[in-house]
Amino acid sequence: MKNIVIIGCGKGIGLATANKLAEKHKIIGISRTENPELNHPNIEFHTMDIMTGNLDEISFPEVIDGLVYAPGSITLKPFNRLSADDFRNDFEINVLGAVKTVQKLLPNLKKSESASVVLFSSVAAKLGMPFHASVAASKNAVEGLTKSLAAEFSAQKIRVNAIAPSLTDTHLASQLLSTPEKREASAKRHPLQRVGTAEEMAEMAAFLVSDQSSWITGQIFGVDGGMGSVKL
Repeated sequence: MKNIVIIGCGKGIGLATANKLAEKHKIIGISRTENPELNHPNIEFHTMDIMTGNLDEISFPEVIDGLVYAPGSITLKPFNRLSADDFRNDFEINVLGAVKTVQKLLPNLKKSESASVVLFSSVAAKLGMPFHASVAASKNAVEGLTKSLAAEFSAQKIRVNAIAPSLTDTHLASQLLSTPEKREASAKRHPLQRVGTAEEMAEMAAFLVSDQSSWITGQIFGVDGGMGSVKL
């Protein structure tokens, strides 16, 4: 049984990942909001905003085998309506929160024989999409961080990869999927004709923290219904 820390496990992809991994592993979950669905005996939950909270207040296991950083943001506006604070907030949530967490847990990850870090990018980092300037900028930073850390940590056998979803049916995307018409239009933009699910992202995260992916590092995995690589 591995010790896996999941940041942002209260909703969406983080929640699905926590419940998926708790079937076989010990989960230390951290999120701003507790969710009654996090009721597995293998989940130890802590209420904390990763941006403002003090991780020193949590007693982590000496050895941590996996870290999944799942918080995210969707700030979609025309470029001329995006403020400096919009860019700053997206960068803090998507990048600096991950940096803070990895730096805190690095000594514990180094003690594992097969540690894995999973971050989250977006299809918008690869594919130019209108109104995504702030999100795309921060998620491209996540991809650069992923590859840089994969190189730096390889000597300690710590793997670092990222998942780049397209639109996924979660609370974060609820405004984009709020009507049947919006849902249908969003589905049709994808080659596979539907939006993704949190459970599908959780499956990929579970694979990347497992020993089955032990020779994979520094990669960005598009789980996006073909959006990032297929044109119909």
